[in-house]
Amino acid sequence: MQSTIKDISLAPSGEHKIDWVKKNCPLLRNLEIEFSKTQPFKGYKIALSIHLEAKTAYLCKVLAAGGATMYITGSNPLSTQDDVAAALVKSGLNVYAWHGCTDEEYDQNILRVLENDVNIIIDDGGDLVHALHTKYPEKICHVIGGCEETTTGIIRLIAMDRAGDLKFPMVLVNNADCKHLFDNRYGTGQSVWDGINRTTNLIVAGKRVVVAGYGWCGKGVAMRAKGLGARVIVTEVDPIKAIEAVMDGFDVMPMKDAAPLGDFFVTVTGCAHVITPEHFALMKDGAILCNAGHFDVEIDMKALREVALDTIDQRQNITGYKISEGKWIYVLAEGRLVNLAAGDGHPAEIMDMSFAIQALSAKYLIDHKDDLGEKLIDVPREVDLEVAKRKLNYLGKNIDTLTKEQEEYLNASL
Repeated sequence: MQSTIKDISLAPSGEHKIDWVKKNCPLLRNLEIEFSKTQPFKGYKIALSIHLEAKTAYLCKVLAAGGATMYITGSNPLSTQDDVAAALVKSGLNVYAWHGCTDEEYDQNILRVLENDVNIIIDDGGDLVHALHTKYPEKICHVIGGCEETTTGIIRLIAMDRAGDLKFPMVLVNNADCKHLFDNRYGTGQSVWDGINRTTNLIVAGKRVVVAGYGWCGKGVAMRAKGLGARVIVTEVDPIKAIEAVMDGFDVMPMKDAAPLGDFFVTVTGCAHVITPEHFALMKDGAILCNAGHFDVEIDMKALREVALDTIDQRQNITGYKISEGKWIYVLAEGRLVNLAAGDGHPAEIMDMSFAIQALSAKYLIDHKDDLGEKLIDVPREVDLEVAKRKLNYLGKNIDTLTKEQEEYLNASL
């Protein structure tokens, strides 16, 4: 076993966290039992880079129960929980991650995972796939395929495939209905405001919240802000999504018009430089900025540091930037993912569905390793539906089924 973590003595705390997740993840519990019997991953090495907290840890343990040799790192320097990493190492898994690592150390940990001739990639944002193609192309021959968790990662994969650079199949986990409809909307919506509220200890009701981006994550953030009593403004570049926001009851305007109005700003676009010096200069004293997109590029932090007259560590995970005399703006968690860098991420019951999709997608790659054609693979519909049926069962809900007559009606050609 090989590992590089902060402190193995933290393991008992991490074990308690993982145990709580297990109690609240019935889908993964069931898969752990199934995989322990069938051993679908026996003899295979799985590389995983996802935010390293308790829910991710339980996914790793489920895959290991199925016979996988796990090589694990985080997908963000500030979202790794050191006690959880220690608990995984104590369980016999290989972990290379610690909270607050530098960018250089983060990159090195990615490479440490990939040194092991892995067969399956489970990625969150595309860093494993990118590093494998650029740093270890000679090891691609060992890879059957991989699974991508996020919108950002899928955007990178599509670009690689379009350029002809993607060398192995990737399952687009984020595109599964049981992932993006629930994880991105309800998970992001709740966990973002959990991170903001526990970090700032400020009221949301009556404030103006500016949500940049109205994809599934933005919809969730805006919905929860409205539920907390905020007046919500949405900024968008897509006219269709902008109309959706208007019809959902939100105001829509360009960021330069929203900048002087907002009390809270949340970026969820997957793009770069959504909030720039032009906008910093327009913001009111005390405005609070945070990011819920995968990479810390949506708020132009480099430019903010350059234009700031002074800075202050106001509270844990809150940095103040003096923009002019008498005006400070505040950034949460250094502009990194606020729900994970300043919180515990999505609720366990939501990630139960997302990680069940991940585990079954990894199994799908192995089961079909000899006949995988396309480089970009959608999660099979039967997998999506199976996860939904299991979730409904655990929720104690039943639904109707089509009669034979109804099926014939729907499938009739004339």
